[in-house]
Amino acid sequence: MADERKPALSHVDDAGRPAMVDVTAKYETLRIATAVARLRFPASVFEKLKSSGFETTKGPVLNTAIVAGTMAAKRTHELIPFCHPLGLERCDITIEADGDGLEIRCTTAVHHRTGVEMEALTGATVAALTVYDMCKALSHDIVIEQTRLLSKSGGKSDYSAGAES
Repeated sequence: MADERKPALSHVDDAGRPAMVDVTAKYETLRIATAVARLRFPASVFEKLKSSGFETTKGPVLNTAIVAGTMAAKRTHELIPFCHPLGLERCDITIEADGDGLEIRCTTAVHHRTGVEMEALTGATVAALTVYDMCKALSHDIVIEQTRLLSKSGGKSDYSAGAES
């Protein structure tokens, strides 16, 4: 006997098949999301990177990561099957030293019927992967961690990490 109390899944149709969420009835609003990813390096590697101005034999690490993260955010719908294609109006990526590593923040925005949290998460993640790729010759002990959504606004519900529901 089937459980009649199953929650409705947003990416599954009535027949149980995968489906894109229908946003045609939603209102177009300004949607903004911010995500973060952190990288931790062995101390000697991080010191070497800082002293070089974050330049490796592959080039400028931070600038390359910003470009890669922005490109990825804009193409999220090509990577995540049910993401709607969005013409992002904003994609800001910042990278700052944080203890023995880096903190990458990606903020995305668009006027649309669906949110941009997946674009922010994708931008932060691909920027982190780019840093790893450009620094792996120095060490493979680089850890990408704590990738998460920090905030989203403009849709049916807003979200802020750490805020009580």
